[in-house]
Amino acid sequence: MNTEKKEKLLKLTLLLTGVASILMIPIGKVWPSGFVWHGGEGEYYFQMIGAIYATLGAYMIYVARDPANPQHRTFLWFAILVNIAHAGIMFFQAMGDKNEHGHLVGDVPLLFIVSLIIWYLMPPKPTYEK
Repeated sequence: MNTEKKEKLLKLTLLLTGVASILMIPIGKVWPSGFVWHGGEGEYYFQMIGAIYATLGAYMIYVARDPANPQHRTFLWFAILVNIAHAGIMFFQAMGDKNEHGHLVGDVPLLFIVSLIIWYLMPPKPTYEK
């Protein structure tokens, strides 16, 4: 895949993921078994994680305007790694708690897939002349 096509797909991925992240709380209301932990108990937790993901989503939308900008590279790596870490922890928690198995077909694979897509589409590291 050429660089132009990768950049267009990365822009789209960041835009869609950003919007979905901002809408995490309403998505959780529609599909609680895939996105709301603790059986809906702990509403404060869901509000806090929703605020964190809304902020991450806003930055994704901002970076989607120009993902090839070398200044955005650190954010792209952060988005990849924070989602892998979060999904990894959730995977083991969902495997160990039968009440949370719905996450194995909801937010857990979604975060892994988005991270993989962003990594694959990430612009090449810029080279600087010495």
